[in-house]
Amino acid sequence: MRASRKLIVLGIALAGAAPFLVAGCYSDRNEPQARPASTSLGTEIDDTVVTARVKSALFADPAIKSFDLKVETRKGRVQLSGFVDSPAQVKHALGTARAVEGVTSVENGLGLKNGGTTLGNTVDDGVITTRVKSALLADPSIKSFDIAVATRSGAVQLSGYVDSQVQIDQAIALTRKVDGVNRVDTEMSIKK
Repeated sequence: MRASRKLIVLGIALAGAAPFLVAGCYSDRNEPQARPASTSLGTEIDDTVVTARVKSALFADPAIKSFDLKVETRKGRVQLSGFVDSPAQVKHALGTARAVEGVTSVENGLGLKNGGTTLGNTVDDGVITTRVKSALLADPSIKSFDIAVATRSGAVQLSGYVDSQVQIDQAIALTRKVDGVNRVDTEMSIKK
């Protein structure tokens, strides 16, 4: 059983590291590129393992509806974003994340849901999220795999760690242009 568990964790870590390995493949010599803060492959894998542990802890906790939460990790710093029902759930989610092995700090990017949702709202928000992700993916100046997108009643929350303020500004500008977006909140941080 232990060997199976280690293989699963290793598989998750390797799968999570793949986007980081591929992300550096794009290059346009005519476009100035911001230099991201460097990390080693070992750090990237460690961060992927921490992210998986935090997601598992949130998922296992019945007091937190973790399906609405996004988890990003950079050098042990965990960023939680998404939407929860109450301030008590925010506090509980932050405490749960802080208790996970490998977490050095937790950034709170959680928002409160405003009222109940209907199936129509959920579908509309899913469509908006897809449109935003597509717009970000289509722009080569944005590393869209580093940005998580959550939508609640037309309010879009962008989170994650990116290379520069220029990428944050571009992601916000593109998101505002997407049909159905009525507000953009950013919880993005620049990689250190």
